[in-house]
This record gives sequence, structure tokens and C-alpha cells, in this order.
Amino acid sequence: MPENRKKKKKKQFYIIPLFTAMLFPSPASGQGSWVSNDNAVHNTVWETRLYNDIDFLSGELCEGRSTGSRGGTEAAFWLCRKFKKAGLIPFGSAYARHIYAGRGLVGHNIMGMIPGSLKKHCDSYVIIGAHYDHIGKLDGRIYPGADRNASGTVALTTLADMFSSMKILGRTYDCNIIFVAFDGNECNLAGSESLWKSISEGSLTDPVSGKAVTKEKIRLMVNIDQLGTTMSPLSSGREDFLIMLGNESLKEDEQGILSMCNRFYDTDLELSYTYYGSRNFTDIFYRLSDQKYFVENHIPAVLFTSGITMHTNKTVDTVDTINLKVLRKRIILIYHWIEKLL
Repeated sequence: MPENRKKKKKKQFYIIPLFTAMLFPSPASGQGSWVSNDNAVHNTVWETRLYNDIDFLSGELCEGRSTGSRGGTEAAFWLCRKFKKAGLIPFGSAYARHIYAGRGLVGHNIMGMIPGSLKKHCDSYVIIGAHYDHIGKLDGRIYPGADRNASGTVALTTLADMFSSMKILGRTYDCNIIFVAFDGNECNLAGSESLWKSISEGSLTDPVSGKAVTKEKIRLMVNIDQLGTTMSPLSSGREDFLIMLGNESLKEDEQGILSMCNRFYDTDLELSYTYYGSRNFTDIFYRLSDQKYFVENHIPAVLFTSGITMHTNKTVDTVDTINLKVLRKRIILIYHWIEKLL
């Protein structure tokens, strides 16, 4: 009898890791490793920092960040410093690339790249973007744009820091990561249109290899637009939620990864893959922001958002409306999801 119990116990011991391996894919399956102890990267995201960064971008110095304005230029300089500190490689001699937004306005996309590997250069790319421009100043009043889209911009710079930190610790990936802070979103998506034009013309070149970043080399485009508030919850009423549009553009075996990350890394957000359950609004919002040109050119693209609120595009869209605890969880989940697709 004791011998039988030992054998039974031994069988149970091997069932657990087998089940775990089935549920959470290993690096051999083409996805990043599933590591439960990620304190190193989680500790790069803290609420005070998120508050201070959003407060700066939505503050008086940046004056609402309208394209071509002094405030927009202040935000662009701030982003260049953030990208440099994170160790991103610029495309050319500077992080800023001119864009022409119409009506004589000149803005700047801010761009940098993290190579997937330093030993063997990768020839594919994931693009992560968020627009940093906003309405600016109207009739002497500043439109801060804390949620739209200082929140997404700060998520972008935080993700850059997170991936950079893991590179320092030796993490490697099968493709390069391009970070883009778009200007000109309020000017008919001038910034993302300019980026797509440079890709289609072959004028965007990899800062390491010198080769053109072509459409065929782009695996995925991730756009973040309004990520910071909990004022427009889903039907359940929960505050801790996240909307992801474009999940169906991914490969079939990748479409469940966000949910798996949500469970495995204990972010425990309520997830929605539609815009508040409406197919029509989902289609509209999926094509409204800076992922538009990638969607139209059949590149897998997703939009992360927490939805339009009663404060969107108003003077009351201030940093004090941001739910920092939930924003932090959203950024951590997005990081792990992207990592699994690299």
C-alpha cells in the first residue's frame, strides 16, 4: 500500500507541469517565455511617475500640445529626452522627424527603435504608437488632454522603458520594436500618414542594418489612444477594464493571448474586444485613430483604449481624472501581451 501511494503521488507530480505547458506556451512555440516572477519589469511602472509624466504633458507649459505650437514643441523635446534615456536608437541623426500637417503647420513624429537581438539582427518589426498632440489653446483656454492622449503617450514611454530594462537584463526577441509618438492626429492623422508614406516609399531605414523597413517586414502595429480613465465602464460597471479592438486581425492562435496574460500575470482586468458591444461603432473606432493606414494595408493592427468619456476634448480633461492604479495594470498587461507576440 505505501508503495502504491508513492506511485500515485509521482504521477500527479508530472501532471501539473504538463497542464501548465499546455496552457502557457513555451519559447519554443514562437512566443516569449511565461515567467511568473516579473517584479523587475513591473517595478519600472509606479503610479507617482505616471502622474508626474501625464501632469507635465497636460500642464501649462505644453499648452494642450497642438501641432506646430510652442507647447507641441515642448512635448516633442520631452519625448526625445525620454527616448534617449530609454536607450532607443533614433532613425537617422535625431529622434524627431518632420511632418507636414496642412495649413502651413509643421510637426514632429518622435521615433526610436529597440533591436530584438544585439548578436543577430532581426529583419521584422512591431510598431507601437500613440499620438501626443491635442487641441491646444482655444479662446485663451488650454485643453489639457490628460486622457486624450497624454495617457497613451505616457503608456508608450513606459513601455519603452520596460522593454529597454529587460534588454539590459538579457531578454532577446525575434523582431525589432519601433516606438512612435505621433504628431498631427488632430490634423487628419498627419503623423501616421507620414510614417506610412515613408514605409511605402522605402525611405524609412533600419538604424542598425540600413535596410528599408517595408510593409512585408511589419508583423504588427499597436496603437494606444486614451488609456487613463475609468469613467466609461463596460456594461458590468467595473472600473478595471480594457478595450482592445482588432483582435481578429491576429493569427487564430494569437487571439487568446491577451486573456491568458490577464490571468497569468494577475492584472485581472475586464476585457472587451468590441467598442461597448456595438459592431458598427467597433468598425468606426477601429479605423479612426493612427492604426488606420496599417489596417487599410492589411497589416495586423490593434487599438487599446478605455473609451471616450464626458471629458474628452474638453478643458476638464486633467490629470486628476486619471485612475493611476488601473492605468498601471493596463500598461503591465499590454507589455506582457506584446512580449508574447515578439
